[in-house]
Amino acid sequence: MSHTHGKQVMQGMAEGHKSMGSQLVQGTVTSATVHTGRKLMKNIAKHPVLVFGLGMVTGYLIYKYRKEIISSTTKAVDAGKDFVLHQKESLEDLVAETQEDAN
Repeated sequence: MSHTHGKQVMQGMAEGHKSMGSQLVQGTVTSATVHTGRKLMKNIAKHPVLVFGLGMVTGYLIYKYRKEIISSTTKAVDAGKDFVLHQKESLEDLVAETQEDAN
C-alpha cells in the first residue's frame, strides 16, 4: 500500500465518522422533538380548557388570514389544473407521434 493510498483511506474513514456524527446528532434532535411533542400533547389532553383555547386561537387565526388562505389554495388548485392540462397535451402529442410512426 502506497503512502498516498493510505492517506486516502484515512480521509475516507474520517469523512465516514463525520457523517455518522451528523446522523447521530440528527437522530438525537429528532428523538428529543418527538419526546417533547408527546409530552406537550399529554399535558394538553389532560386539560380540556387548553384544547378549547387552542381551538379558539386556531379558529381566530384562520378567520383572520382567510383571504390569504383562500388565495393560496386557489393558486395551488390552478397550478394543479395547468399541470394536468400540460401533461394531457404532452400525452396526446406522444400518442399522435406514435400513430404517425406506425402508419
